[in-house]
Parts: sequence; structure tokens; C-alpha cells
Amino acid sequence: MKNTALITGASNGIGLELAKIHASKGGDLVLVARNKSKLDELKATLEKQYNVSVYTIGKDLSLANAAQEVYNETTQQNIQIDYLINNAGFGVFGMFYETDWSKELEMINVNIVALTHLTKLYLADMVKRRNGKIMNVASTAAFQSGPTMAIYYASKAFVLSFSEAINNEVSNKGITVTTLCPGPTESGFFEAAAMQDSFLVKGMKAATSKSVAEYGYASMMKGKTVAIHGLLNTLMATSVRFTPRPLVVKLTRKIQNKVK
Repeated sequence: MKNTALITGASNGIGLELAKIHASKGGDLVLVARNKSKLDELKATLEKQYNVSVYTIGKDLSLANAAQEVYNETTQQNIQIDYLINNAGFGVFGMFYETDWSKELEMINVNIVALTHLTKLYLADMVKRRNGKIMNVASTAAFQSGPTMAIYYASKAFVLSFSEAINNEVSNKGITVTTLCPGPTESGFFEAAAMQDSFLVKGMKAATSKSVAEYGYASMMKGKTVAIHGLLNTLMATSVRFTPRPLVVKLTRKIQNKVK
């Protein structure tokens, strides 16, 4: 029996690579992103290469009721979601008092609201079946505060805390919830957040989307609760627990400042 995975933000980056991995293992897919034409191109490629079924949904997850609409559509199509992968997300770079609130509200809706609502909707079905897997994509940003990306860091802290909690709630129901925490990744994220000139981007070698996706998918299949990609990222995330918080905030600010 094929397992069907629903992946948000599947048109590029980590989401696209996750779709390829799942299809390569013979799994069917529901792909969600704003750009439906890109999803349809990916659908044609995956169906031809792997002989799987791919259903695409063009949806802007920053809009109200988007998660409910995605759930309603899969229900109407009689598609059972066995794996839910909430990958969609983006960041906004800049001082909070200067940044565009409308863009930040969109980010909150995608990074937090849509992720949480999709999890609630599909998790209820998984509990009834006593089977399923969820992976919510957070970031190493989840482990500390982030000056110049205050809301983004806070949104990923929410994803981590929320996912750990519900994983505990369903641990005896045949379901696992994995939080994937990548570090800097070659996914178009930094360009979208307009932070290509920061010390973080200039000073660190980013992981490939493929390597992060492979690690994340394997972690989800193993039922790992928190999956931090890369040894250096793991060390940095762990060290935050033993470092005074004011110092952590100052260091984070320093590496995200733009190179002059």
C-alpha cells in the first residue's frame, strides 16, 4: 500500500527535494504551493519517472482559511494523507520598527497559522486511524532570539515548541511528529528575505536542499522528535542552553548584520 505525503512549499528548495525523495520510494503526493504551474511541471516529471500519483493544489497559505481549503480539497478527492510535511515558510530581514507589517503578517500566517491548522486537521484523522507521520520544518533559529529577524526566529521557536508538545500527546497513538531544524540552506530563502549581504550568508557554507531533505525524510521515517541537520548546527543549538541569553542575542545580531 502506497503512503501519500502532503508537502507544502513544494515548488522549490527543501520541499521540492522532499517530493522527489518520497516519489522515489514509490509514494504518492499532494503538492501545495502558490505557483501551481511549477507544481504541475514537477507532477509530470515525478509521475513519469517514478510511476506515482501526484495531485497539485495552488494555494497561498498566507490567506485566511487556506489550510481548511487544502484539507477540504483532499477530502473531496478521497485522498488519505499518511505523511504531512509542513515545509512552507519564509523570513523578513530588517529592524522590526522599520519592516513592512503586511509582509510580516503574511509570514506569521504561513509559518505559524497555516502550519498549525494543517497539523490540527490532518492529525485528527491520523489519530482516528492510529497511524501517520508529521514533519514540521523549523530552523536552528528556533533555539535563540534573532535581532533583525525577530518575528521569523520567534515563529520557528513556536514550531519547535508546538511540535514537541503534540508529539508527546500522540506518542501512544501510532503517530510521530518530527521537527526538522536546518541551518543555512541553499533554497532561495536568503534572497527572498533580502539578507544576502549578512555575515551569516557571507561567512557560512550553506547546506544543499537535497542533503537537508534527505536527512529530514530519514528522521521522519525513524520518528525522531527533533532533527538538527549538521554537526556544527547541532553543536551551536546545544551550546545555546549553556550560554547567557543576553550574549546569545548579541552574537546572533552580529552574524546577521550586513557586511559593510
